[in-house]
Amino acid sequence: MNPDEIDVAATLSDVADGDKDAAERLMPLVYDRLRYLARNMLSQEAPGHTLQPTALVNETYLRMADQTRVNWRGKTHFFAIGAKMMRRILVDHARSRKRIKRGGEAQRIPLEDDLKVTMRNDEDVLAVEAALTKLGEIDSRQAEIVELRFFGGLTIEEVAEVIGVSKRTVESEWTMVRAWLRRELSGETAS
Repeated sequence: MNPDEIDVAATLSDVADGDKDAAERLMPLVYDRLRYLARNMLSQEAPGHTLQPTALVNETYLRMADQTRVNWRGKTHFFAIGAKMMRRILVDHARSRKRIKRGGEAQRIPLEDDLKVTMRNDEDVLAVEAALTKLGEIDSRQAEIVELRFFGGLTIEEVAEVIGVSKRTVESEWTMVRAWLRRELSGETAS
């Protein structure tokens, strides 16, 4: 572990132990990476999104710093949870805007080979959320892999570390789940 990892891990442990000052010490250690995650997620949103990266980081951080029951397993785990939290905030935001179209008029989202989805409106955000929810019912580990890779921007190695499996397992499941998501979001049926 490098010194940065040790500082974050120790500070996360202090937060979990209820040290109120630890949350203030943690923010400078994690802010840049959280902001990177927020910018990445918001770059996939429609132009003019009402949430800005700073607001998304602040909302995420406030929710996470209040987590005293989480057994933080280090910096990578913290950012994985941060990515999940940001996704939930964006989904909640899309739902609250009341622009949800139901039924057959929902527009499908094309997936590139690297699973980059450009979510241009609230319906796209909710379509991805619905697909992940469905995937979670089929295979929760695969849903977590998508969440960590796509929303969290974690590498294959980091995902393997967070979920406690081999790099090869993550690679294999990532390949399968990309194909499943491509079919699910494009409306294709499996043959």
